[in-house]
Amino acid sequence: MIRAVLFDLDNTLTDFVKMKDGAIVAAALAMIDMGLPLSLDEARRRIYAIYDREGIEYQRVFDHLLRDLYGQVPAPILAAGIIAYRRERDSQLVLYPHVKLTLIELLKRGLRLAVLSDAPALQAWQRLHHLALQHIFDHVITFDDTGERKPAAAPFRKAMELLELPAEQMLMVGDWPERDMRGAAALGMRTVFARYGDTFGTVRSGADFEIDDLIELLEIVESLNRADEEDRAAGEPRPAVGREAKERE
Repeated sequence: MIRAVLFDLDNTLTDFVKMKDGAIVAAALAMIDMGLPLSLDEARRRIYAIYDREGIEYQRVFDHLLRDLYGQVPAPILAAGIIAYRRERDSQLVLYPHVKLTLIELLKRGLRLAVLSDAPALQAWQRLHHLALQHIFDHVITFDDTGERKPAAAPFRKAMELLELPAEQMLMVGDWPERDMRGAAALGMRTVFARYGDTFGTVRSGADFEIDDLIELLEIVESLNRADEEDRAAGEPRPAVGREAKERE
């Protein structure tokens, strides 16, 4: 019986990649308008190179860029970049179709919901508040809670601890097979690959289910719980999934 659903945040509930790139382009154009001596393509390339080194949540990327170019941080150019970035970020940080509808319907059906994100706590909560999802989830588990990123077991075990549920009663939904699907399956959770958020051109996700719209999750949960109820009524054990299935092979 599925009693809780875990959701990755970025590229599962919101299109983080589209938002991030749009904000970077807007910031670069604003800084160029204030005298940054780079083309848009070169500025964008340098910004992404800094993110690659420091992490995608790095908060001083424009300071870093400007210091590399000028040996200091010109305030007029930095201010232009920050303001343009924030404006574009806020305009493009939106939910994927049917996310709010799906989450509310899951709550109506009595399921518990949690976010399991590799983002730092502050950034994850900022995005949830912006998306008006701050009251939807029982728990929001971030990198700051365990110091480990998926597919490490610690974030998933933290979710099990907080929700007080075993792995087989939880469903993990995410866009990154190597982190979301592999980490959850290793503990025996059933998994759902959010293909609509895939940025890697994934061919084989390794998930138990794949969806092109989050609303498809409702039928998956319903069918799994219906099958579990029928198995219990017939006195038959539930088929093994994840690590449990591999151990029986």
